[in-house]
Amino acid sequence: MKAIFEQLQSNPSEAIIVRYIKMPSFDAPFHFHPEYELTLIVKGKGQRFVGKQVESFENGDLVLLGPNLPHCWINHPKADDTLSEAIVVQFNQEFLGKEFFELSAFKTLKLLLDKSRSGIEVQEGMIKKQISQQMNEMILATPVRKILILLEILETLSHAIQVKLMDISFASNPLKFSETSRFQKVFSYIIDHYKDDISLEKIAAVADLSPTSFCRYFKSITQQSFVELLLEFRIKQSCHLLISSELPIREIAFQSGFDDIPYFNRVFKKKKGMNPNKYRYLSASH
Repeated sequence: MKAIFEQLQSNPSEAIIVRYIKMPSFDAPFHFHPEYELTLIVKGKGQRFVGKQVESFENGDLVLLGPNLPHCWINHPKADDTLSEAIVVQFNQEFLGKEFFELSAFKTLKLLLDKSRSGIEVQEGMIKKQISQQMNEMILATPVRKILILLEILETLSHAIQVKLMDISFASNPLKFSETSRFQKVFSYIIDHYKDDISLEKIAAVADLSPTSFCRYFKSITQQSFVELLLEFRIKQSCHLLISSELPIREIAFQSGFDDIPYFNRVFKKKKGMNPNKYRYLSASH
């Protein structure tokens, strides 16, 4: 997977880009762009990558992402020919003019957009249903109507209670373009190669840094060492497989990058407070 900066292709006269996506699997790589993005997964299951956070997604997943926050969605393999579907709304910070969100009447919207730099996952069912209907309407709406609907959506989100900030480190530690680009290369490599034995020398080379410089850089960006983050990433992959598949524990350990089963069991219990079998059982019962 190649990390990229996405230059959106659109009509310069359009304030908002609305895309309806229908394909076998979401194929956008781990990427970033200066626009805000509101994404609704209409149909599909898999894993969502935002910043350095990895979470499962399914039908109805709804997130608002701020500028230059790296992200992608990767589908589960499907046994049938059903297509994955999503609606994506993208808009730049000044789509209504430079000073619009500085007006006192739009203070709550400005706070929402500031929070979105961490990524916001909407968790309230009724709000998700309402916004889903509005985003569907945007697909064929006139340019003026698109703007009005988007403002209605932002107003609703600004008062939503059941929301989750996804990666606070990106909001609290704004990165230069070059730093964001380097982070994407590193995290894309992790996404593609977490099952492999990734040496410090190899990942430092991906970042075009010496091992010592890479360790300092990575800790400053993620507040974790590379070894800590990779271990956490692998455990999240194993949790995902425990919930979404019926693979035996041994196979899940191997597919998550662990070649030592007792070590996997020890790390899993330390991180999750229970062994993998109990985690699977409790997840299935919810």
